[in-house]
Amino acid sequence: MSKIFKGRPIIPGEWTGPCVVSRQGMNTLASFQKGALAGKKSIVCSDQNNPDLYDKVLTGMAVCLPKTIGSTTGGMVLQTVAARGVGPAALLFSERIDSLAAGGVILAKVWNNADVVTVDGLGEEFLRFVEDGMLVTIKPDGTVTAG
Repeated sequence: MSKIFKGRPIIPGEWTGPCVVSRQGMNTLASFQKGALAGKKSIVCSDQNNPDLYDKVLTGMAVCLPKTIGSTTGGMVLQTVAARGVGPAALLFSERIDSLAAGGVILAKVWNNADVVTVDGLGEEFLRFVEDGMLVTIKPDGTVTAG
């Protein structure tokens, strides 16, 4: 059974694919740094402090999360992995997006023409519903269908 959720599009777009889910904040630096520095073509989450995402592929996935956490480099990490084509395809936030993540996806779009479809404000029910591997469909108006 699928469910429909409505959020606010930050980087609008249309996309369908699988997701990975973190029910805690995602540290973008810790998650992407190891793979990005090694020049990997597909980045596996290297943040051992996030058992939801650790050792799972992040490249090309919709990452469902409440928020990002960590240092001020987080936005530039998102911009860098998006520019290199190894970032997530989408970021789906249950909460409001934080300024660092917003800066990262906006700069990736403006500087690199690299869209990371981003929707925030999907709500707590969204994060309770989605599971790893579930297909999500994102519409430009911020509608997300999961399941």
